[in-house]
Amino acid sequence: MDVITKIEKNYEHMSKGHKVIANFVLEHFDQAALMNVSRLAETTGVSEATVVRFSTELGYEKYQHFQRAIWEYAKTKLNNVQRMNIGFARMENEGILSSVLNSDIDKIRSTLSQTDENEFNRAVSAIAKARRIYIIGLGSASALASFLGYYLNLIFDDVRVVSSVGVSEIIDQMYHVTGEDVVIGISFPRYSNRTVNALKYAKSMGGTVVGVTDGPMSPITQTSDFCLLARSDMESFVDSLVAPFSLMNALIVALGASKKDEVYKNLENLESIWKEYKKYDQVNKEEI
Repeated sequence: MDVITKIEKNYEHMSKGHKVIANFVLEHFDQAALMNVSRLAETTGVSEATVVRFSTELGYEKYQHFQRAIWEYAKTKLNNVQRMNIGFARMENEGILSSVLNSDIDKIRSTLSQTDENEFNRAVSAIAKARRIYIIGLGSASALASFLGYYLNLIFDDVRVVSSVGVSEIIDQMYHVTGEDVVIGISFPRYSNRTVNALKYAKSMGGTVVGVTDGPMSPITQTSDFCLLARSDMESFVDSLVAPFSLMNALIVALGASKKDEVYKNLENLESIWKEYKKYDQVNKEEI
């Protein structure tokens, strides 16, 4: 249950002071996501103790957990203009370069701590056994889908990256999904309804769905047989996909290890073809 739903569910039984805080958060969650205890108390005209009790009664052990929950909700609802304003506000006390890079480092660490290795291994096993692999990621997630598709094509015979077109055309590309196939759906805030609907279709056709997303509140978790979580956040209007790309790397390496002999053979054949057609620059060592 997201933080806004919790507030709405408990609103009727709140004290007067708690309702003041609740009203502010409901109406200005984008601002509340950036406020510490003292700032939220000052803005709503209540004591800091009241703010702390409010977050505790909603089930959050610390105020920071409550604030994080507001932020997780906010990032799925904000438009790009709001995202840019909030992103720059978060960086105002730190240089952009250090702020963005330190934030990305934290995201990779958080992803490592929240990743269920057993779930990851089960997803790898399901993908390795698939007759056909579909990959869908739209918007900024299309970069992840293309990256994953490029490398899985070096491992498997039938990998299809679903292109970014209308909902009906996406489903047309997935028309032949069966119970022998795996569909990898990649979606991060703001979640794509086209991706969600495509995964629902794949599920209805008996396909195995591997979701790659940012958390249990993501709409694609409801459809996924296996769900791989990677911390994503927004830096101004830009989606930070460093942690998801790192997770994709791990997935590719694990799948390559599971089919090591096939990968070795495929790469040997490709190297011969690439050399014949001069795909890569051939440096003459004598000229160096």
